[in-house]
Amino acid sequence: MSDLFGSDVGEDESVGLFETVQSDEAVQPDEAAAPRPVPGPVPVDHRAPLAVRMRPRTLGEVVGQQHLLGPGAPLRRLVEGSGAASVLLYGPPGTGKTTLASLISGATGRRFEALSALSAGVKEVRGVIELARRRLLAGEQTVLFIDEVHRFSKTQQDALLAAVENRIVLLVAATTENPSFSVVSPLLSRSLVLQLQSLTADDIENLLERARTDERGLGGDIEIAGDAMDHLVRLAAGDARRALTALEAAAGAALDQAGDADRPVLLDLATVEASVDKAAVRYDRDGDQHYDVISAFIKSIRGSDVDAALHYLARMLTAGEDPRFIARRLVVHASEDIGMADPTALQTATAAAQAVQLIGMPEARLALAQATIHLATAPKSGAVIAALGAAMADVAAGNAGLVPPHLRDGHYAGAAKLGNAVGYRYPHDHPDGVLAQQYPPDELVGVDYYQPTTHGGERDIAGRVDKLRAIVRGTNRQGGRLS
Repeated sequence: MSDLFGSDVGEDESVGLFETVQSDEAVQPDEAAAPRPVPGPVPVDHRAPLAVRMRPRTLGEVVGQQHLLGPGAPLRRLVEGSGAASVLLYGPPGTGKTTLASLISGATGRRFEALSALSAGVKEVRGVIELARRRLLAGEQTVLFIDEVHRFSKTQQDALLAAVENRIVLLVAATTENPSFSVVSPLLSRSLVLQLQSLTADDIENLLERARTDERGLGGDIEIAGDAMDHLVRLAAGDARRALTALEAAAGAALDQAGDADRPVLLDLATVEASVDKAAVRYDRDGDQHYDVISAFIKSIRGSDVDAALHYLARMLTAGEDPRFIARRLVVHASEDIGMADPTALQTATAAAQAVQLIGMPEARLALAQATIHLATAPKSGAVIAALGAAMADVAAGNAGLVPPHLRDGHYAGAAKLGNAVGYRYPHDHPDGVLAQQYPPDELVGVDYYQPTTHGGERDIAGRVDKLRAIVRGTNRQGGRLS
């Protein structure tokens, strides 16, 4: 079972959070017709973890996910009781998947059942569906929440299809994995897939401040120093449960140290570091450190210092830098400073960027590290950026010229009369696949933009480029035109 923010919790912690049917044999014959009691205020158990106590009870308390909770949005309509579509909530841990499911369960006229893919089998699924069928006859709809749905087998997922399609149950399933790869196609087609996003730094800070002041949380017993708050936000990395767990540990230590001192007690950076056993990294995602560290990272790769590059990568990851930003810089660097000296560098960097999108953190850090090592140890060449820069400089200076007539488009009536595409020689008709022919405008004939280095793969490319230029231009290797 997952906690209120979608992170794993143990069996004891989840007891009482949701009513779960274990088998169809446990269903009482008259249960479907039994009136549902009107829920009253939920008492706060201050022995419960802070993350459990601070579970949002209304939409107004939910932080983040505003792209899914705007007026008229499907998820908001579900929470408010007017939506009828089953949904798959897909997103990283601590973004509110289970919280939203519990809010949906509170909608008028609905009963709530929860199953965990870690413990439930086909028998439990069918038991809930049968109970939901009987409730539907009595005018009650059942919301079925399935946590970690990607762990369900194909058979277990198939057991849900008819009930979802006929709306015997309103399915709310949560997964941290891309459902396109982990959920069977028929179930995907019967559900809305809603992607939750990691909470922003502002979201986490708002959540921590609420927990600090709310009576369900710390009741104003502590104040949080600015640098301590920054560190807690970075530690969270967009995960609400992680943020609240760290705050609870640090606040407990601060209150213990203060003893009977007057409240509120100041929670400082040193106490947070000691409580979570993780030193603060000086890093400002919007300031000098952001630019200085990424600059040092790229320059270390360019300088082929793999160890320094890994150090700066670790600093950024530890400080909570957006992994997509790091991945984008690696992709740029692969062409800017390596290019054709190792053409596979761009493939590795692009694959790392895709891995960040597909699997997220923390696992994606391994792909970023692999790409960093590949790029740092690859042969270097600035020939790609130099070639493009020289070509763009000519264009900017007005050295564009007319496209030679034989290269112009000839796929329309009247093109031949204008001389377009007349005289074009098709390279594939030549045994070597390359032949003498003018390609650039007259003003740029003989201009060499690409200057391969002798590093890595460009060592072979350099000789090939010379040969190709000689053939295409009809010249000898020294540049003289052949007779």
